[in-house]
Amino acid sequence: MSTNPSPRANIKDVAREAGVSPTTVSHALNARGQVDAETRARVEQAALKLGYRPNRNAQRLRTGEAHMIVLLSSMPFAVAGGPSRLGFLMEVAAVAAAAALDRRLALVLAPPMETGRVPMELLDVDGALVIEPSAGDPNLAYLLRRGLPVVAIGKPAEEAADGPAMPPYVDIHSGQTTRLLLDHLHDQGARKVAMILGSAARNSYVEGQAAYQAFAAAHGQAPLLSLVDEAEGENGGRQAALALLAAHPDIDAFCVPVDAFASGAVAAVVESGRRIPDDVMVVTRYDGLRARTCVPPLTAVDLHLDEVAQQAIALLFDHLRGDTSRRRVEGPAAQLVPRLSSARQR
Repeated sequence: MSTNPSPRANIKDVAREAGVSPTTVSHALNARGQVDAETRARVEQAALKLGYRPNRNAQRLRTGEAHMIVLLSSMPFAVAGGPSRLGFLMEVAAVAAAAALDRRLALVLAPPMETGRVPMELLDVDGALVIEPSAGDPNLAYLLRRGLPVVAIGKPAEEAADGPAMPPYVDIHSGQTTRLLLDHLHDQGARKVAMILGSAARNSYVEGQAAYQAFAAAHGQAPLLSLVDEAEGENGGRQAALALLAAHPDIDAFCVPVDAFASGAVAAVVESGRRIPDDVMVVTRYDGLRARTCVPPLTAVDLHLDEVAQQAIALLFDHLRGDTSRRRVEGPAAQLVPRLSSARQR
């Protein structure tokens, strides 16, 4: 079977497919001129079918005109939101926007939606950063269908990584990060550790679960794992923790990588009449406002998101210029940030 790529569709191909002139195609796809809704929809459908998009990259780099890129996460608002409204996403955005401008790239932030689905068809962008895409991620699928350069922050889910469709990514080492938290709990005296994870097919959850199962086996403990729908947010974490504590009253620690679930787990521990950290310790992954403002403050992990964001922008810029040689970048090693939630007196 030939491995040569199909010829790239051009504006004339789209015009022929839609039964309109090339000028109408240009106006329809760039929101210029008077194009009725039915014709615009027909042109957009033809462009998607043929995999067409305007080849603006080389021209913009030559002229110095800024690219427009988008930063988004498919996680629903219940997880991505919080005291800072956008949490993880906003921390990445703050650094990514500055790094992008240094390369004459303008960054658009797509806020998390209730469903996780962002209306990408409304954004006229040249490339994208996607935070921890899941298998079957509709935002990622749309971007790839359009042929846009995409870089993932966090390894894409293996189920979505079949050959050339897998986007390049910055590896944030989810397995190692989970082991860091679990080893800390064991060092603090925990002997029956439960885990609460998201049920979505994200690589961070897959690696986290594998790390937990290996930890449990190494320490002679039966795994106590609960998977929660991300859309349930803090209440989902609370309900999962209550159920685990009812079934296994001797649980002495929770490892809850999703900070929204961790906040819910803290509420459940208190509701059950237990003390943190004396009776039950709780740790999470993302060292954001949820972790820092929780009562007590949660032990978390510094993922060095400032460096990760800069690495992701640099990788995306390479791909926008046509340099696709790098497919994976090693993110920085995470560092534990111990706080009161795991400061058990021994």
